[in-house]
Parts: sequence; C-alpha cells; structure tokens
Amino acid sequence: MSLFVIGSSNTDLVIYLDHIPKIGETIIGGESKVIFGGKGANQAVASKRAGADIKFITQLGNDTFGENLKIYFKNLDFDEKYILTDNNNHSGIAHIFVSKKGENSIAVAAGSNGTLTFEKIEPFLNDIAKASLVLIQFEIPLQTILSIVNFCSKKGVKVIVNPAPAIKLSKKIFKKIWMITPNETELELLTGISITNEKSVLEAAKIILSQGVEHCLVTLGEKGSIWINSKGCTRFKVPKQNAVDSTAAGDVFNGYLAYGITKGFSIRDSILLSHAAATISVTVKGAQTSIPSMKKTQLFLKKNNFEEQTVAI
Repeated sequence: MSLFVIGSSNTDLVIYLDHIPKIGETIIGGESKVIFGGKGANQAVASKRAGADIKFITQLGNDTFGENLKIYFKNLDFDEKYILTDNNNHSGIAHIFVSKKGENSIAVAAGSNGTLTFEKIEPFLNDIAKASLVLIQFEIPLQTILSIVNFCSKKGVKVIVNPAPAIKLSKKIFKKIWMITPNETELELLTGISITNEKSVLEAAKIILSQGVEHCLVTLGEKGSIWINSKGCTRFKVPKQNAVDSTAAGDVFNGYLAYGITKGFSIRDSILLSHAAATISVTVKGAQTSIPSMKKTQLFLKKNNFEEQTVAI
C-alpha cells in the first residue's frame, strides 16, 4: 500500500552546546553541523528508510540549499515530480541549539515551505486519491493542511496528522482525521486542558476523540506514549537511553508509524516499531542522520523490553 507524506523540507544549521542559551546570552564553542531536516522530510526519509512505498510532496527555494536538497532526494529515489520549486522564496532554514542533555531549541525560517499552497498540490490529487495513507505536519500553511484533510476525507484516504508545531484546529476538521499524534504540549494547545500528568493526558485525549478522531496517539518523549480510541487505551513505556540529540525523534516515530500501517501491521505493532526507531534516534546526533535502518530497529525491538499496560478510561 502506498504512502504520501506532504510537508516541509529544511536545511538544519545545528550547534551542539553545554546548555541552551538564555535570552541575551552568547556561548562560545560547540560543534556545528549542516544537516537536512524539516518535519515533512524527516518523516518521509524515516518511512523510506523503513521500507515504505512513499511519495513525498514538498517545496524548495531556487537557491543552493534547495539544489542540495534536490540532489539528496534524488539519491534517496524520491520521485522528482513531487519536489516543487518556489522561485520567489528561499528554502526553509532551521537554526537548532542542542544541549549536552540532548534537549533542543529550534527557530525556523519557513521560506518556500510557507508558500506550498493546495493549488500547487492539485496536479497530484489523482495520485493522492489512490494512496492508502497520507501523513502531514504543520510546517506548511494551515489552509493547505485543511484542504488536504478535506480532500482525503471525501476520497476515503486515511490521514495521520502530526500537529507540530502546535496550532489550534477547528472542531469541524477533527472528524475527518483518522489519527492524530500530538505530544503533551501540542495536546494542551489543541484541547485547552493543562497537561500535568497522565490523568490530564487521558482527559485531553478523550476530548480529541469526542470531536470525531478515530485514534489519538500522544507521544510522551522518553516516557513512551498513550494510545486511545473508542475501544480503550494502552500505555507504552520505552527502555531508557542516554540521549544526545532528540531533534527528530518525533519525526522518526511518525515516519515509522506510517510505514507500519501501510504495510498492514496492527496499530499496536506499528507503535512498538515506531518507539524502537525513535529510541535509537535520540542516541545519534542530527535529524535525518539519526534515522535507523529497519534491520537495526527490529533488532533493538527484539532485544529490549517495551512495557504495555491497558488503562481504564
């Protein structure tokens, strides 16, 4: 079954430091790297590395960053017809600070990602209608996202929405989303519920379900995740790792999740696979450089204990 990932592409300018700079603080020293990123691209590459039959729709600027990304995507065997160019805007750029604890702070200049309109995607709608799953994030215009969700709903194509960076959604759109994968911060913004513990996570997730979403999968970082639907709730816990960079962990999770679902895995097995891949990724520096192979992910899943617990709702 085929997968479409629609979203952003960035060039990440990364600096590794002892701690994240405070307002007005200048820090000297630290390793720096230029790495390909962007939530859309990270998730697309994760799905591709897992082995998915994937098409990636994105838009680059007509500049050096864009040309380098085009070469990179071509080497990954992404279909070039879906890689669009905006001649009037620069390619997306992200400045990322990473602390020695693996925490990060990110600022993004959207550039060409911010002009990826639904009209530019319209030539590919017949292809999207044939997909089994569409995965989108929030680093492209909201109106584009809403139009994609509406189109997929009419065509019976399942949509996973990773609502990052967090923005509010109208109640009407929720019922057209098959699965939503917020973290705790995003869940709080989507529902207005203050997230302080697992009880509040469940309360907020139930609000999401009441709006018509079939599955709400809340990622909790190193604490695992909570998956809730109309049939019940499952709490997943992951083995602790020495994290060095958590920059793309959520994207790796979503990319592998989409892979598992398009391959016909159960949601439960897809979540476990995603946790294994994301847990490995935080032990490696960089965004797409941290995405593990399927072989490495399966071996990690086999060797480590991932706890599951049914939670009353």
